[in-house]
Formats: sequence, C-alpha cells, structure tokens
Amino acid sequence: MRTLFKTSYDQDIDLVKHGGQRFWYGLLLLALLAAPWWLEDYGLTQLSFVLIYGIVGLGLMLLAGFTGLFSMGHAAFLGVGAYTQALLMKAGWPFVSSIPTAGLLAALVGVVVGLPALRVKGIYLAIATLAFGFIVEEGLARWESLTGGNAGLLVPQAQAFGLVIDSGTKFYFLCLVVAVACTLLLLNLLRSPTGRAFVAVRDSEVSAQCMGIHLARTKTLAFALSAFFTGVGGALYAHQIRFLSPDQFGILQSIDLLLLVTIGGLGSVHGAYLGAIFLIAMPQGIAMVKDYLPTHIGQAPGLQSAVYGLVLIGFVLFEPYGLYGRWLKLRTWLQLFPFYRRGLFARQKSYQKSERLR
Repeated sequence: MRTLFKTSYDQDIDLVKHGGQRFWYGLLLLALLAAPWWLEDYGLTQLSFVLIYGIVGLGLMLLAGFTGLFSMGHAAFLGVGAYTQALLMKAGWPFVSSIPTAGLLAALVGVVVGLPALRVKGIYLAIATLAFGFIVEEGLARWESLTGGNAGLLVPQAQAFGLVIDSGTKFYFLCLVVAVACTLLLLNLLRSPTGRAFVAVRDSEVSAQCMGIHLARTKTLAFALSAFFTGVGGALYAHQIRFLSPDQFGILQSIDLLLLVTIGGLGSVHGAYLGAIFLIAMPQGIAMVKDYLPTHIGQAPGLQSAVYGLVLIGFVLFEPYGLYGRWLKLRTWLQLFPFYRRGLFARQKSYQKSERLR
C-alpha cells in the first residue's frame, strides 16, 4: 500500500530517488570492487587514502555542512581514533570491535568539545575548537607512557575473523566496506528527524527553536556523531600509515580537513569524497608540474600551501558550492541543452553573496 500511495515527502527522503542513480551508483561500486585488478599498488594505496579521508570528510561534513558548526581542531578526533585503535590492537582486541570502540571514544570526546558550542558560535567556536586541537596534540606528545610521545607509536597489523590484513588489496577492501557502511549510515541519519533538525539549526537557530528543536542537545549530538565518523576514519588511518606521532594531528591536518569539505562542497555527501579526491590528487599534480616551472618557483618551499590557498580563494569567490556544486551546474546544462539560458545561476550567485555579507 505504501508504494501505491507514495507522497512527494516520501520521494524526497528516499535513499535512492530514481533508477538512474541505482545504475550509476551500482556501476561505481563495481568499478571500486574491480580496482585491485586495474590499479597498481601505489594507485590502490592512494585510493585507500581517498576512502579514509572520505569517511573523515563525512564526519566534518555532518558538523560543518549540515549543522553549520565549524571546527578548527577536527584532526584531534582523528588522532583520538588512531591512537585508540593502535592501543586496542596492541592489547589484543579483535579488529571488528576495536574500530567502533575508537569511534565511540572519539564521540565521547566530541561531547566534551561540543559543550562550548552551546554558548559560542562563529569565529569564537572555531577558536575554541582550535584550542582543543592544541590540547590534544600536546597531550599525545606528553603522555609518553601511553602514546610513546614524540618518539611515536607503531601500529600492529589488522586482523579480522582470523584473517591477517597484510596486503594493500585486503586493506583496500576493508576501507571500502567501512566507507560504504558509513555513507549509508549518514544518508539514513540525514533523512531522519534528527538529520532534519541538524539542517534546521544550520539554516536558522531561532526558527529551529520555534519548531521545538532543542539547540543544546542537537549541537552536542552533532559534535558526537561527527567525532564518531572521524574516529572510525582515524582507526583506518592508523593502519594505513602504520606509525603514529602527535605532529600528524596538528593544525595543518585540521586545515586540510576544512579544505576537503569546502572544496568538495559544503552540505553534500558527495562533496566529502570529491574533496578527499582533491586532497590526495593535488599534491601529486603539483609534484608532476613543478619540474616544468622555473626553478625559483618550482623549488619554493611554500609552493603547495600557496596553491592550496589560491584554489580555496577561487572556490569561495566563484563556486561556493565546491566541486559538487560545479557538477550540479554542469548536469543542469547537459539536461537543458540546447535550451540552456545564459544567466540561469545569476540569482543563485547573488544569494550567495548576500549570505557572505551577513
């Protein structure tokens, strides 16, 4: 009976809206499953990094893109998940239980960090989360008896169901399974009343309160869930790099994560993975191009940071919706061609400018 009397609201919250999406997502999944047969070891390693950063991007996208709460210390949650995973594996925990435990511990820390969000917002919240990031980094460096301090911590090999994950192909499939599970979890969360509450808080806190949404509970839950996804990504990140040190989870890592969600496209699940692809591919592209640049430019120590900054400024000014927003416009152009009307997105651009001036 539900399929016979399907309302427009039901269609709006469907996980897959039409058959075309089923086809293309199915084709993408088949391509990812076949990746070990058409990629070399290096390419498969980079693809594993994309999946890991995509999971982390889902967490920050939930917080910044769907709830409107920006965090400048999100790498701290990544570090909590990574160190927890390494310590649990050294203690003999099974891999299947250690990953969710790492995510849950990061979520518990996220609740503590979410408390300042109840009283501050905007730049003040960013400063508070930045301070938290420095505290975690310093704690990881000073607690030598547990984390190894600046000397670092070796991460044991992952084991699941008696199978030792000792190759890049096995680890890639593990990352793929976890990434698909986290994506489906986030998509279902966003179409639930809780997910709608997150978006309502992002759009207008006053309106959200008028609709009966508890701001304190919603913001704290957003921080906890965001930290959970980031902690799970951190657990996989620990096994990917196999050696942990506190400086890997500092302010530069947090800025990279913000760059990921901003360039990928705030407010979209696709943007988390598009941003992850950009974050992994950009250093490779710079390394390939720098040999063809003049020596005083190509060998400059801050070349990568300068390129990142220019790209970020360009997206903020000319494409606020990021890579996913550009894809949506390209798709609209293809759908309307040859009847595409110039200036179709002018209204949208003017709206974005007015939002930036608020």
